[in-house]
Amino acid sequence: MSECTHDCSTCSADCSSRQPESLLENLNELSSVNKVIAVVSGKGGVGKSFVTSMLASEMNKKGHQTAVLDADITGPSIPKAFGIKEKATGDDAGLIPVSTQSGIQLMSINLLLPDETDPVVWRGPVIAGAVKQFWTDVIWKDVDFMFVDMPPGTGDVPLTVFQSLPIDGIIIVTSPQDLVSMIVGKALKMANLMNIPVLGIVENYSYFNCPDCGKKHYIYGESKVDKIAEENGLKVLAKLPINPEFANRIDNGDVESIDGEFMSGAIEAVENA
Repeated sequence: MSECTHDCSTCSADCSSRQPESLLENLNELSSVNKVIAVVSGKGGVGKSFVTSMLASEMNKKGHQTAVLDADITGPSIPKAFGIKEKATGDDAGLIPVSTQSGIQLMSINLLLPDETDPVVWRGPVIAGAVKQFWTDVIWKDVDFMFVDMPPGTGDVPLTVFQSLPIDGIIIVTSPQDLVSMIVGKALKMANLMNIPVLGIVENYSYFNCPDCGKKHYIYGESKVDKIAEENGLKVLAKLPINPEFANRIDNGDVESIDGEFMSGAIEAVENA
């Protein structure tokens, strides 16, 4: 038997010290990205895109260069939230992300389609390949924190992102309903399976502050997120209120104008990731 060179790529032996081949994809040679945070959930409709947008916006306000990679190919909403109408451009070197009013870099399939209402009728592997290209073919300039807006569930795209991108942590988004335990459980188990740290949980639609009486009303029932977080050894990073003004500003493409003080716990977790 020949002497071990410790280069597993040139060896076919199945020894105990053999390291699995990395599936991480390389960035475009002109890109620079420091930290990558994925925003996930076990189901749709809980506000991942809103949380992603707020994270990017609030971190940008603190002086960090931020970016959003919209990995939700069949349901992209990031450009709409930031009021982006222009299309992404590119050349032989790669694709150029579109910048928001405050300088947040964005890449989404809607920035490449002729019309934002055009459906993406692709099979899973093609969708996953497009997400991978958003990492390899886009020229991301001096990004301190990139936020990946994930599609719901644990299918092709989340698997591709977790395997292909150097994820530094994930934030799980939930809502205050009985199925919150299932939502957190699915996302947590997938993160553990992929050896990716979970930074904590953000609960959306947590409560409504009545403008007349000033009391908190729990429209979807009392929150269970603290108990779920404790059972899973996680932190509750934020509890987001139901606020019609948030919806209005997002519909008007003005998410960056929202005061995100309620995101302070999540921002601290990201900065320490």
